[in-house]
Amino acid sequence: MKFSKFGQKFTQPTGISQLMDDLGDALKSDQPVNMLGGGNPARIEAVNELFLETYQALGNDGSFSEDINSTATSSMANYSNPQGDAAFIDALVGFFNRHYDWNLTSENIALTNGSQNAFFYLFNLFGGAFTDEQSESVDKSILLPLTPEYIGYSDVHVEGQHFTAVLPHIDEVTHDGEEGFFKYRVDFDALENLPALKEGRIGAICCSRPTNPTGNVLTDEEMAHLAEIAKRYDVPLIIDNAYGMPFPNIIYSDVTLNWDDNTILCFSLSKIGLPGVRTGIIVAAPEVIAAVSAMNAVVNLSPTRFGASIATPLVENNAIKDLSDNDIKPFYQQQAKTAVTLLKKELGDYPLVIHKPEGAIFLWLWFKDLPISTSELYETLKEKGTLIVPSEYFFPGVDISDYKHAHECIRMSIAADKDTLTKGIAVIGEVVRELYDGAK
Repeated sequence: MKFSKFGQKFTQPTGISQLMDDLGDALKSDQPVNMLGGGNPARIEAVNELFLETYQALGNDGSFSEDINSTATSSMANYSNPQGDAAFIDALVGFFNRHYDWNLTSENIALTNGSQNAFFYLFNLFGGAFTDEQSESVDKSILLPLTPEYIGYSDVHVEGQHFTAVLPHIDEVTHDGEEGFFKYRVDFDALENLPALKEGRIGAICCSRPTNPTGNVLTDEEMAHLAEIAKRYDVPLIIDNAYGMPFPNIIYSDVTLNWDDNTILCFSLSKIGLPGVRTGIIVAAPEVIAAVSAMNAVVNLSPTRFGASIATPLVENNAIKDLSDNDIKPFYQQQAKTAVTLLKKELGDYPLVIHKPEGAIFLWLWFKDLPISTSELYETLKEKGTLIVPSEYFFPGVDISDYKHAHECIRMSIAADKDTLTKGIAVIGEVVRELYDGAK
């Protein structure tokens, strides 16, 4: 059986497919696995209780079989239009206008089946083959102003990979008064001198905030500079808020969230604790929303309504924001502190440097001069029942063959319970100590 080029692209091994396969295999394994590799959110009691109450109220709102107008029956038994569940969109319009005064209408919001689905749409809308004013074909890329970046971006283009990326400045910093931390910053000199940008070969600029995998949070000044560059070159600025404000708000630095008609904001219900309902949210100019809706119609008919039905009352009464501010953010902030303490205990005398924890649900660990690549380290740790993600997958648009740093880092989830964190970090410590000691 022969596949088309499209089929061949999406059936070849990728970083995201390996990650999801390993996570699935670990869940099926009869041996204990320290799950420090995936992006699944933690199970937080307050979060689970609120969602259970909301779900039960949804089920009690009339009868699935008798009242076709009940919320539960409507969400399960009827398609929405391709833009997404109208009640949820209206609730989001009210929420964003209430908290940010953006003057949105329902024409500014579309729903997708998860944010991965959203980026498949957006990167193919703005990256790939274009026809210029002279009717000539131009291949445009998505510009990632700061790598490393999210593993799931790398393979979403229908044909080829269309990324241009900029390597970061790396600054040594302190955290909570301690040494042994670093922070990535945008290299704006390199960014502004990119030939692809000057030559009109960039279709959009995209960043995640907080950044997956590193937990880095771009400052307000960096975001304003990126927004200015995007407007200057007449391309949209796409911001991935999967871990950011206002929900789940896993972000510890004092920053603001802005939107205008040249900005595309992407949100998700996954990291507030609902990854299985696959609900993504796009806030953008009406022409972008119309394009996404048209793509929804072809690819999905319409987005799933279940997550929208659960989240609508929580958005209307601000419970989703209260939950994020008072339960989700403090939980992960404490998890980060616990993980840092454990790592310092295991590897405090070794060349480990940790990216300053500023948000998201990961720590980014840099093992300077590691004797092997972190892809090899990943395989060794997997054999010992501990899953992490090696850094090599997080540099789309960059030739990392001669970039040593890209082979010396790992992404480690902090969403696991304390026992799993402790056991997993102990395994990491044991293996890494042996590697360094053996190289002496």
